[in-house]
Order: sequence, then structure tokens, then C-alpha cells
Amino acid sequence: MSASRSTDTWAGLNPDARARLETRDYSSGDLATRLGTTGVNASEAIAGRDSLSEAWIPGVELFSRRVYQQKGRGYFGELTRLTEGTLDRIGIAPRQWASALMHRDSAKGFHIHPPYIPAGEDPAAWFKKLYLDSPGDYSLRPYDREQWDVMFFLTGICEMLLVDERAGMPRRVMRFVIPGDSRSGPDNAAVVIPSGVAHALRNVGNEDLIMVYGTSTVFNPEWEGRIAGDVEKCPLPPDWDRYLAGPA
Repeated sequence: MSASRSTDTWAGLNPDARARLETRDYSSGDLATRLGTTGVNASEAIAGRDSLSEAWIPGVELFSRRVYQQKGRGYFGELTRLTEGTLDRIGIAPRQWASALMHRDSAKGFHIHPPYIPAGEDPAAWFKKLYLDSPGDYSLRPYDREQWDVMFFLTGICEMLLVDERAGMPRRVMRFVIPGDSRSGPDNAAVVIPSGVAHALRNVGNEDLIMVYGTSTVFNPEWEGRIAGDVEKCPLPPDWDRYLAGPA
């Protein structure tokens, strides 16, 4: 006959361990909550887009990509076509293309690009006009006067976090995972990021993360803002800093 278990699940641990103990919450939560907190796979966000109007950051686009496996040789992944699909629909034709590599276990802190505000226009009223009053009139968007990013991932696994920091807009957070073409599947996707939306990336895979991205304007160092970017600074150990400072 088996003995009954103590009603205190952790009674067998010493007090110090019990004081430090945490347990993981495995409850799934609804999609909107997970999108803004623990994160979701790209395919979940794309499939649930119509139900996420209260959680989605206006102007952000996620669209699926197909990667074709070529048996015994590798794969072929089409990035985008400027005459059809999402970029054609919203009217973005990138003026510059670039590549970037992030080593395994590395991250890029929150980048943000300044939104264009017409002279004499109230920023909050301007964004309300573009994204709330006329969200489908893409011709109003000043792509040529502010930097929008269109990102594609070729290798590795990217965890991306977006935060809407535009004046007067609800401060929403989106968090999702996109694998590169080297891990083909339903989560292969591209993301469009508006100016004024802070974006951070982490390489959560076991290989280098290689990305290709297009921008609606050409590179301008003055438009490269950083928020919470300490992760990029690789600080020295405190004892090194003390040593380098010399005798007190």
C-alpha cells in the first residue's frame, strides 16, 4: 500500500532552497496576451492577425515566406516580390538593401528610427490620421522621409521584440520568433517595422543569425536611435575596471 503524500509538495527541501524556489507556469494564455509577454511563433501571429486588433502595433506587418527544399543540395528561399504581396500592397519599395550577422547567443538592443512629422502638425494627431482614421490609405505614409525596415532571416533563429513608442499611440509590445531559411517550416516569415517602433533581436538558435533587410530610405547615422542598448556594449568584469582605474 502506497503512503499518502504530504500536502506540502516541497516539505522535503531545506528552508533556504524553499525560499528561493520558483515554478514555471505552463498555462498557455490567450494569443494576444502571449504576443505581448512570453511571445509566439511567427505563424501563430500571422494566422491570428484578425483577432489581434487590440494587441497589434499599427503599421507592423508579418508575412509568410516559403523555402523550397532541394534534396541533396540545400534550399531556395524567395525573399519578396515588389510587384505583388505585402510590400506591393502597402507601397514600400526599399531604396537600400543590407546584410547583418549576429553570432550565437548575441543580441541587438532596441533600435528606433525617428518618425517624420510634417511642419506644424501635432504628432499624436498625425499618427491618428495615418493609422487609426485611414489605416488602409498607404499613400499617406511618408516612406521616403522616414526609415521603415523590412527584415528577412536566412540562418539561425531570431526572437524579435517590438515596442510602439509613437506619441499618442497605445504602447503595445509584440514578441515573436522567426527561424531562418536554414530551418524551413511554417514560421519562416518577414517583418515590416515602422519608424517610431523600437525593435530588439536575439539569436536564440545554435548557429549564426544572418539577415537581409531593406530600408525605405538610405542609411542615415542620425536616425539610428538606441534604447536599452547595454546588451551591445559587452562591459568588462568589475575587477578589470577596478584594475584599469589604478590605485585609489
